[in-house]
Amino acid sequence: MSDTLTEVQAVEETVVEETPAASAPEVEAPKTEAVKAEKPKPARAKSTAKKTRTVELTLTVTGTAEGEWQADLVHGTQRVVSGLVIPAIAVAKAAKELHVDIAEGIESVLEAARDQHRTRMEELEAELAKVKAQLAELSE
Repeated sequence: MSDTLTEVQAVEETVVEETPAASAPEVEAPKTEAVKAEKPKPARAKSTAKKTRTVELTLTVTGTAEGEWQADLVHGTQRVVSGLVIPAIAVAKAAKELHVDIAEGIESVLEAARDQHRTRMEELEAELAKVKAQLAELSE
């Protein structure tokens, strides 16, 4: 039994002695990989694009069926212009410059106003003709 115990002790000593020597290179290898992984990444190139600052302007153009137009302008939260009267022709020109869809929408409103004014003009011309006829009867 003592032989067996001596052999076990000898094997344990061998294992104990071999374990630190065998594990030392293995510990070194991860350190090398860790150093490689820790290398700083190349810095991003700075953008040469200019940073643009946006300005918030809100232009509200309001029109009536009679063809009267007004404009309000707000910069951020501050009202710059309020209730400025705008000629219908200026609104039509500006709409054409902005976009076709905007121009079509405004043109439909302007056409409705033109129709209304034509109707009113015809009514007034009829009334004027009637008044002229009455005046002519009184003059005779």
